[in-house]
Amino acid sequence: MTSTPTGPAAYGELRAQLETLTTEAFRPELSEIDRLSTAEIATIMNGEDASVPAAVAEQVPRIAAAIDATAERMARGGRLIYAGAGTAGRLGVLDASECPPTFNTDPGDVVGLIAGGPAAVVTSIEGAEDSKDLAAADLDALGLTADDTVVGVSASGRTPYAVGAVEHARAAGALTVGLSCNAGSALAAAAEHGIEVVVGPELLTGSTRLKAGTAQKLVLNMLSTITMIRLGKTYGNLMVDVRASNEKLRARSRRIVALATGASDEDIEAALAATDGEVKNAILTLLGSVDGPTAARLLAESDGHLRAALDNSRTP
Repeated sequence: MTSTPTGPAAYGELRAQLETLTTEAFRPELSEIDRLSTAEIATIMNGEDASVPAAVAEQVPRIAAAIDATAERMARGGRLIYAGAGTAGRLGVLDASECPPTFNTDPGDVVGLIAGGPAAVVTSIEGAEDSKDLAAADLDALGLTADDTVVGVSASGRTPYAVGAVEHARAAGALTVGLSCNAGSALAAAAEHGIEVVVGPELLTGSTRLKAGTAQKLVLNMLSTITMIRLGKTYGNLMVDVRASNEKLRARSRRIVALATGASDEDIEAALAATDGEVKNAILTLLGSVDGPTAARLLAESDGHLRAALDNSRTP
């Protein structure tokens, strides 16, 4: 298994690399920030965070292109796979874990890989991020296919695990996306879709869990959410594929049906009972005036797109 060489010469080379990265730049104007009041530091930090959305906005065309390509592959049965180390890896795991309850996806449809495995979500696994081979092995363990999309996530854009994941996935014919926070990154260069959200130097030198982490979270939100919209997991801005796994979500399910249909509470309960609690199916029974089995058939024929199923329900 290959890894980054160690020793004085290697560390000197790595240090030189880091000094070229915007995310690692030192800001002398903040060198005495610890002398400021808590309110002053919080104000500065809030101002720093406010600059992130503008940096993301500059990459919207690239993000949109990556989303369309991802949705196309997922519609064929492919998966969305995030790969990163440290904060970047944790953000991918977080985004992936939110998809099943939000969009009723199978846990295997959106996957977060983090260097060092699941334990690295809560504990630093030293050296794991330095191995491209580890990333390749993790992808092979998933049975990577050409219909999958692999998103390498790395603030620096040089993390071997993220770059290795993208290189391995691209060689296997999978769609690849490289998300970093430095221009001219190796990660973006390795991917078909390079997204570089340049947020500038951090409040604390090199602490990329700050602005860079926020930027990555915003982009991952867009990648997963808009992909799911394209796949028919929503109806307008309603989460019609929500999985009602607790009391809050069961109440939300009923509210979603009410917002979509304007039906009475009695009719909503009857529709949900007739469709085994499936929100999308319940809406179709109410708006399309069909029974539960017919709603299920229409949705299956429409690949789960409620609007298309509604149109078909009204076709003579």
